[in-house]
Amino acid sequence: MARKRMFDLEVVDTDLFLEMPQSTQNLYFHLGMRADDDGFVSNPKKIIRTIGANDDDLKILFSKQFVIPFESGIVVIRHWKLNNYLRKDRHTDTIYIEERKKLTEDENGVYNLISEVGIPNDNQRYTQYRREKKRRE
Repeated sequence: MARKRMFDLEVVDTDLFLEMPQSTQNLYFHLGMRADDDGFVSNPKKIIRTIGANDDDLKILFSKQFVIPFESGIVVIRHWKLNNYLRKDRHTDTIYIEERKKLTEDENGVYNLISEVGIPNDNQRYTQYRREKKRRE
């Protein structure tokens, strides 16, 4: 897992993000720092306790669709691939295979949860994150 992480201003400089409480914003950054190379975090409750946040901060991230929860307790950062890029030779695939199978990616790499009937459960207001792919191979 990489030790350097980035955060894209197209995500964290939006009104939607900045209107959240500072403790919620802080939790988002800490989740991002501890995520694996595909944006999955296995211990969000530990991170909440470590930084002095609370469960409501995580619930806000869920409701604003910055983080996607799974029944297993694992979460994924929805805009992970907008925030971070790892070269293929440095990328380690996530070990959370079952959770990964429940996601699709849009053309910008934003994760969307697949509903029970196979239709993505995304929110159309997030189309503001459209941009050209400027990926280095």
